[in-house]
Amino acid sequence: MIEIEIEIELNGAPHVIRGDARVQALVDALALTQQSLAVAVNRQVVPRAQWPQRMLEARDRVEVVRAIGGG
Repeated sequence: MIEIEIEIELNGAPHVIRGDARVQALVDALALTQQSLAVAVNRQVVPRAQWPQRMLEARDRVEVVRAIGGG
């Protein structure tokens, strides 16, 4: 099996992905709860339903943000 390794920009900082390069795998690897979470790749929001299929590529700019309620 070929091991994939790509470098992306994650929230403005370099980040290396080894293995599965799907958005869902990134969220899982970061141990983030998916509730109130949004992911954008190259300034385009990726709908949650597409996370398991959306592949990341080298030099992609990924933003992961969590909505926080307040008042």
